[in-house]
Amino acid sequence: MIENFITGFFNIFQFSNIIALLVGALVGYIVGAIPGLTPSIGIALLIPFTFTLEPITALVLLVILYVAAEYGGGITAILLNAPGTPAAAATAFDGYPMVKKGRAGEALALSITASGIGAFTSAILLIFTALPMAHFALKFGPFEYFALALFGLCLVSSLSEGSIIKSFIALFIGLLAITIGMDPVDGIPRFAYINDLLEGIPFLPALIGLFALSEVFYMLEDDEGLNKRVEKVSNFSFKETIMSLSKMKGNLVRSPLIGYVLGVIPGAGATIASIVSYNEAKRVSKSKDTFGKGNPEGVVASEAANNAAVPGSLAPLLALGIPGSASAAIIIGALTMQGLQPGPLLFDENPEIPYSIFVALLISAPILLIIGLYGSKLLVHVTRIPKKVLAVLVAGIAILGAYAYSNSLYPVWIMLISGVLGYLFRKVKIPTTPIVLAMVLGFMMEVNLRRGLIVSNGNYMVIFERPITIVLLILALITLFLPLFKKINDRRELQKCKVENWK
Repeated sequence: MIENFITGFFNIFQFSNIIALLVGALVGYIVGAIPGLTPSIGIALLIPFTFTLEPITALVLLVILYVAAEYGGGITAILLNAPGTPAAAATAFDGYPMVKKGRAGEALALSITASGIGAFTSAILLIFTALPMAHFALKFGPFEYFALALFGLCLVSSLSEGSIIKSFIALFIGLLAITIGMDPVDGIPRFAYINDLLEGIPFLPALIGLFALSEVFYMLEDDEGLNKRVEKVSNFSFKETIMSLSKMKGNLVRSPLIGYVLGVIPGAGATIASIVSYNEAKRVSKSKDTFGKGNPEGVVASEAANNAAVPGSLAPLLALGIPGSASAAIIIGALTMQGLQPGPLLFDENPEIPYSIFVALLISAPILLIIGLYGSKLLVHVTRIPKKVLAVLVAGIAILGAYAYSNSLYPVWIMLISGVLGYLFRKVKIPTTPIVLAMVLGFMMEVNLRRGLIVSNGNYMVIFERPITIVLLILALITLFLPLFKKINDRRELQKCKVENWK
């Protein structure tokens, strides 16, 4: 392990990888600061430009972009009450009231420093947990991987923010998409009515369409920028920041732990982590009444947790090949396109990849901290770009990226069709994240089930003779039905309250 870490340090401190880290940090901050451009969109847009890069360089660029975007989301949440990322929404609860009280510099300094502490702490937790997780997963056979993929798909119940039925519709659309092309076991064409479809639906162009191009259509509906005046940001020294944070030691321990654990759980992610952490900080605080009115504890809790969730989401990605978030799912696509297989074998066959990512996460924390502290006043002005101008830029990058996928128009057409579908889905409140989940895990589920059945001569009962498989299937059932029961119970309680109020 130590040898791999030394190799990781040597890899990262190569000139090309340092440049990739810095570019990822700057682009990530800008993506995070612009409301509407999520980390998922930023990663999807940038992947096509990593094809010619070395695998380590490409992954450092994308992973650091993912981390930096969460930092950047808090800047506009605090200064403009417009969260750049969904996970920064809880940051605005107290960050913006602090700005209105003339404490903008303090809020920004606390936010960015807490983000750095959360990300660094979480990176250390990732290092100590990913490898044991991968070693455990090496015991998996085809049926275990089938059950693991099924468990991941059942997380759609947890991912659904609105209608669970609509989430399942999206899931089945994703599963149908992966059936197009050559059968992965028999090599027989499936639903390939034209020659281009023999390769199936290309993952990356579909993602660019679903996330980036669909957002372009939304931008074109409203060409106005935020047009909010940036309040004067007073200076707040690093020494003052450290003194303020020293009074929140419990918060700085608890929030990164919450963020990492919820980041590891596929389907939870940074948004839930920030809200849970915020609520916990409020619950244990001696000044509960000041939350929502400019309490710095709320800013620290939210930012430390949502940034800690990012390395957390990389743990199941690297160790199991299961994405912890939509952004992590896109990074899996990047790994695959570099000829790498995410999962436990990655640590044995290509250890330089995960260990270089570990080192990049560790050294990026102080770099992102410096960029944030000294560049936040400038970054906030990118929100004043008119949305139609931004839409044209994003659309151009999306088309160029799709064409670069195979230097043909086929992926461009896939991207355009996916973009229109993504826009229509969002209009009718059908989420796109389950589609990504299905496209990533559906192939893994099908191939491993069929391979297991070939080995067992078609005997399905072998599935129930393997303890790990049984545990994963039970977890899948719990994950699937628990949110359903909760929603049914909440609906009954609501109806009960209405009846009582009517009486």
